[in-house]
Amino acid sequence: MAIIPLALRSAKLFRLLPALSALFVLVGIAWLLVLPLDDYSRRTYISENALLPGSVHTYFAGSEQNVFQAYREEVKALGRDASSDDIVARIGDIFKGQGLKVGVQKYKYTASGKDYEGKNVYAVLEAPRGDATESMVLVAGWRNMDDVLNESGVALVLALARYFKRWSLWSKDVIFLITSDSRAGPQAWVDAYHDMQPQNVSPLPVKSGAIQSVVVLDYPTSSSFDSIHILYDGINGQLPNLDLFNTAVSIAGKQMDIHTTLQEMYSHNDGYSSRLHTMLRGMVNQGLGHATGPHSSFIPYHIDAITLQVSGHGYHDEVSMGRLLESLFRSLNNLLEHFHQSFFFYLLLGARRFVSIGTYLPSAMLLASSFTLSAIRLWVQSGRTTTTITPACETPQRALLLPTVFTLLLHLLGAIPLYLFNTTTSTSLTTTFTNFTLLTLLLPIAISYLLHTLLHPTQHQLTLISCISLLLLGLFLAALATLNFSLSFLIAVFAVPYPLAHAAAGRGKCASAFWVLLLQVVAPTMALVGVAKYWGEEVGLILEEAAFGWVVWRMWTQVVVWCVWWPAWVCAGVMACSGWWGKVVEKKMEEVEVREEKEEKKERKEKEL
Repeated sequence: MAIIPLALRSAKLFRLLPALSALFVLVGIAWLLVLPLDDYSRRTYISENALLPGSVHTYFAGSEQNVFQAYREEVKALGRDASSDDIVARIGDIFKGQGLKVGVQKYKYTASGKDYEGKNVYAVLEAPRGDATESMVLVAGWRNMDDVLNESGVALVLALARYFKRWSLWSKDVIFLITSDSRAGPQAWVDAYHDMQPQNVSPLPVKSGAIQSVVVLDYPTSSSFDSIHILYDGINGQLPNLDLFNTAVSIAGKQMDIHTTLQEMYSHNDGYSSRLHTMLRGMVNQGLGHATGPHSSFIPYHIDAITLQVSGHGYHDEVSMGRLLESLFRSLNNLLEHFHQSFFFYLLLGARRFVSIGTYLPSAMLLASSFTLSAIRLWVQSGRTTTTITPACETPQRALLLPTVFTLLLHLLGAIPLYLFNTTTSTSLTTTFTNFTLLTLLLPIAISYLLHTLLHPTQHQLTLISCISLLLLGLFLAALATLNFSLSFLIAVFAVPYPLAHAAAGRGKCASAFWVLLLQVVAPTMALVGVAKYWGEEVGLILEEAAFGWVVWRMWTQVVVWCVWWPAWVCAGVMACSGWWGKVVEKKMEEVEVREEKEEKKERKEKEL
């Protein structure tokens, strides 16, 4: 058999790279779509045997219900708009009357020109059988995430504090926390608990041991309910240990006969469509990286936390919820060590079905790899001197200075919108975003024109610019997939047209115009508008929430969007526009060549003389 020349084999492989890159994209998306099937997902299960969910008899009822109703009347009397001082004074007196250690914390944050301030009040129940090295936390915000008075939630926390005090079975301290709100208050408290509070947040006067788990109660109504909606998404896409979620679902369903839902899928039928919808909603929440409830603030400190939110109308009341929390805390009390056996990376398809990281991660990795393959193709193409690939024995010369500096400057340019949207006042955010979006539409065209008229890049240098940009995008997304799979995958889907923008430049002005328009549709700014439509909110409110997250929750989603995704989009737009200025470049290059020829002739004549 004849030996195939290396150059020929390389040429065949080179021609296969675009098809292989497209195949990676198709397989990556298809991989995600098959995850809801039974063959690619699993039923949830408890990994930590010590939890023993639902194995204890609960006693919360009778007189405790009367105590709860009395506390609820006091909460309603204070009202949603009660001052922090009044709330702290009344709640603190109740905790002290129960014989608990009480602490008060004051906090203040400033984001988008608005002040977020209030006071947290909490009490510590010291474990009769513990040594104050571990603790559990039960939280209720005075106002929930919808800014509604959490009347039954606060009242039930107060009633459970009185009820738990009578038991001598606790091996861990139990902390009962009432925050002024559900957004800034929990973050201020958990920061101070770990001595990481900013300047305008006061330290905690009373502390306990390492927090093992947190349960937040969102119960704003006094009417009965039929199901529990569980919130579990953390800040920056982090998730609690799956055992905590499974324990709550198991106790609610098997012991209390309460239906559980998640991701606002209240009519989940466990079919493919419901599973896929639930998974995608979870991916959007994880990709945004924002706090979905008070529990989200605890997860970055490696504290497993969930929020229990009542929903619907049925026959369950405060007794059912009290028993559920009693059984849940007694299960958590059984833990001999921190949650560690179950999964920390997963996608939930329903209350009792999930996909583990080993199954879903390849989809994002395939999409990230498609950009890397495109970068490899462009790198090889930049080494071609003729219509054939440079032989292996020769080292092609590549002009890397201009492409490297240009790509670096584009990524540094992302610091401008990052700073702009995190410091602009809330009243000006919508106007600022509108102006920035209009400017962004013209930015690739302007940069491309200046690049070609001032620096006169060759086709070789343009190829390298696109190569370096795609290589960085692929590397960033591959690394991000292990931290926040959903954000990596969603950005990759929007960025699928970027590798084709370079090829469009060589196909004439019409092709360039088409790809410029297509890139405008998948721009980060358009994606932000899509998020606002998805949540039914104004763009200004979304940006205000993001700025709040940047200051209070320490979200880094904006860094990825403006310093990774946006520069890659601008670079793709510059490449697509380069087809418009081809004649300008050719003319400039011809002038340079004519000038060089004249100088060479002049030098020859001088040498002859």
